[in-house]
Amino acid sequence: MTPPGSPAVMLVAGEASGDLHGAALCRALRELDPQCRLFGMGGARMAAEGMNVLVDLTAKAATGGTEVFGQVPRLYRAYRELRAVLESADRPAVLPEFNLRLARAARRARVPVVYFIPPQIWAWRGGRVKTIRELVSLVLAVFPFEPPLYRHAGVPVEFVGHPLLDQLQAAPTREAARRRLGLAEGTPVVAFLPGSRHQEVVGVLPAMRDAAAEISKAVPGTRFILGLAPTIEQALVARHLAGGPPVDIVEGQTHAVIRAADAALVTSGTVTLEAALLGTPMVVCYRLSFLSELMVRTLIRVPWVSLANLTLGRAVVPELYRRTTTSARLAREALRLLTDTGASERQRAAFGELAGQLGEPGVGARAARLVLAQAAAA
Repeated sequence: MTPPGSPAVMLVAGEASGDLHGAALCRALRELDPQCRLFGMGGARMAAEGMNVLVDLTAKAATGGTEVFGQVPRLYRAYRELRAVLESADRPAVLPEFNLRLARAARRARVPVVYFIPPQIWAWRGGRVKTIRELVSLVLAVFPFEPPLYRHAGVPVEFVGHPLLDQLQAAPTREAARRRLGLAEGTPVVAFLPGSRHQEVVGVLPAMRDAAAEISKAVPGTRFILGLAPTIEQALVARHLAGGPPVDIVEGQTHAVIRAADAALVTSGTVTLEAALLGTPMVVCYRLSFLSELMVRTLIRVPWVSLANLTLGRAVVPELYRRTTTSARLAREALRLLTDTGASERQRAAFGELAGQLGEPGVGARAARLVLAQAAAA
């Protein structure tokens, strides 16, 4: 049982970026209330910050439409286990985040739900806002354009800023990153960031490998370095790089890899925002199944998918998907960034606008204070 006066908080994150942001929230909650008990669904990072991980799905997270179907049994088992905790005598005082099905169970158990990094209703399935209004006690928005949308729909919302602002404060300078990775100044460097999910890596890495061969021919001496996500085995990456130019695989130093690069080939996701905030020009790519791509094109309400373009509200970085994610196209776009100073500088100039739009550092502390306030009021 939780000691009197000490809140219990259930947190839920189902993939690598959620585990990263959840870990920052765990750390901030513990700093504000060392007796706060944290438990729920997450990964190694949240566990390292003191959360009792009951369920871990981060290593096998899926994206897209048809790709998720194979994960349904595991997701349902996780849902049932967490629902049982919500219905127990030792239920949490507040539930930050999770999918709306569990939020409904939390509401039935009279546990307030705080949604940190809310669903992208501005991008697709906008009808979810009605369910959010019914089930969620408070939305903690991370993009500046989200609060007006939620307020208009009658959803309590606070803008806390994007958690990347906190995480990137410790990122090395370009010079320090290159020294750390053994890269000489003046050497052209291309970073590969193929994603944190198995299917992402399998989908895009062969095209990145073949693009590297073309880049090497056009710009001899180019170094290639891959930032390995903690949820991906090195053997998987090595298998899909076989037969191409040498690629250095680096674990646990994603920000150094991004900062050291002159150009990056990036799988769509949070890392596009990281690259933009670190000032590295990029090409965004993704490969969904045919059916998933069809579903996305049918449902999506915005003209771009990468967070860099979405946040800026215009096409700053090239986006390649399924049929356009070819080695030839990746090589052509990367070579333009390597050889055309104007192209790379246009991206960097646009990236300079991002930080001011995403708030100020201290995001974790702001979010934690609001979570604990909800717990105290429960």
